Amino acid sequence: MIYLKRIRLPAIGWMLLLGAGALVMLVPIVLTVMNSLMTEHEIGLNYGLLGKMTNAAAGEKDVFVNLKWIPDWVSFDQYMEVLVRNPKFLHMFWNSAKLVVPIIAGQTAVASLAAYAFAKLRFWGRGSWFLVYLMTMLMPFQVTLVPNYIMLDKLGLLNTNAAIMLPGVFAAFGVFMLRQFMLHIPTALIEAAKLDGAGHFTIFAKIVMPLVKPGAAALMVLLFVDYWNMVEQPLIFLQDAVEQPLSLYLAQISKEARGVVFAASVLFMSPMVVLFLYAQTHFVEGIQLSGIKG
Repeated sequence: MIYLKRIRLPAIGWMLLLGAGALVMLVPIVLTVMNSLMTEHEIGLNYGLLGKMTNAAAGEKDVFVNLKWIPDWVSFDQYMEVLVRNPKFLHMFWNSAKLVVPIIAGQTAVASLAAYAFAKLRFWGRGSWFLVYLMTMLMPFQVTLVPNYIMLDKLGLLNTNAAIMLPGVFAAFGVFMLRQFMLHIPTALIEAAKLDGAGHFTIFAKIVMPLVKPGAAALMVLLFVDYWNMVEQPLIFLQDAVEQPLSLYLAQISKEARGVVFAASVLFMSPMVVLFLYAQTHFVEGIQLSGIKG
């Protein structure tokens, strides 16, 4: 049997290792931002391989991509094209907002109530019901696609925002995450509130929810990232292009307009970056505390 010794690095070593990993992860984001400030001609020179397929049999050589970090001339023409000359971007942006905001609010409210029931209420088959409920979260979207499509068709909800919002509001992920967080709340605290005459609604609203605020904030950030980037659901359930969200916009941009693609990508990811920076303290705390108990 081979025994591996545990490698112990000093604190400065871990900081350098994590810092190097963070820099590697930031490379695509920095390149996207920098290329969004380049002119279309400059982007074409740097990414010649993307616009031309070489013929090896004819003796043509491959043109490699030149990853250029700083533009020769800063240009905001791509942003003007996306935000001013092409109203489709802003239209699809508000389509995404109309879908994502109700899903986040609805799933947070429903998941909070369900998680409280699974974590603090005693009823027959609680563990079994939670396991069955959890199985729906483990199934990929492709498995439930046909049943969801048939059910939405029977209800007459296809090609409506409700076809996206209702499955999102009643998804199981929020219940699982907030339940893990609520298990950390001492039961003695709830029992003391019951002795003082507080009912379940009062306990939930005035004791449980203030304590799970970091978990709810972390859930909102994760839900925003997930549903802001959704592609399969609107592509299948929203066949009307007018109602489709911003996540489908980038695939519709012509490959010749590469500068517009970079600018649209920066604008697309900006809300997620701003939201994470705003709620990063609650997000990190919520992720840590939600895994304390299983």
